[in-house]
Amino acid sequence: MRVDDLPGELILWILIVSEVLVFMAGVSVMVVLGLRDPQGFVAAQAQLDGRMAALNTLVLVTSGLFAARAERQAAQGDRQGARRALVLAMLGGLVFLGVKAVEYAHDIDAGLGIDSHPFFTFYYLLTGFHAAHVVAGVVVLALVALRADPEAVQAGAMFWHMVDLVWVLILPAIYLIW
Repeated sequence: MRVDDLPGELILWILIVSEVLVFMAGVSVMVVLGLRDPQGFVAAQAQLDGRMAALNTLVLVTSGLFAARAERQAAQGDRQGARRALVLAMLGGLVFLGVKAVEYAHDIDAGLGIDSHPFFTFYYLLTGFHAAHVVAGVVVLALVALRADPEAVQAGAMFWHMVDLVWVLILPAIYLIW
């Protein structure tokens, strides 16, 4: 496969790869620290509500399906269908942010701050940075929905799929492996 064969613009692929690498660097440092203090990381992780993560995973992946649907509909010339699917993808992003806000409020009420333990430092940094990408993605999808032409929808969907991918990559390090 050649670079010219990739869907979308090269600059978007550079953005996506660089964003994934930034998140993976954070996850890698978290894992190394966790290997130095496995009991501390297990105890810290046990204080999180995995049901919130499961719900958010379902919401975000479903939202990604709507982004893919929007891309397909735009390619078929169905701008209205693409707009509806983009709105549903955006709503998924907003629900994700709402669930994350409830989770953060619960964690903070429980006294779990960014400086409580290195686990929570990375928990807040990684999920907070991801939440910022969700906000950016919702804005991108809203702007794309205004035009709903195939190239714009494809670019917006690619960014949204990167947001999905990053969540799937950080999820194990935060909620599963300790």
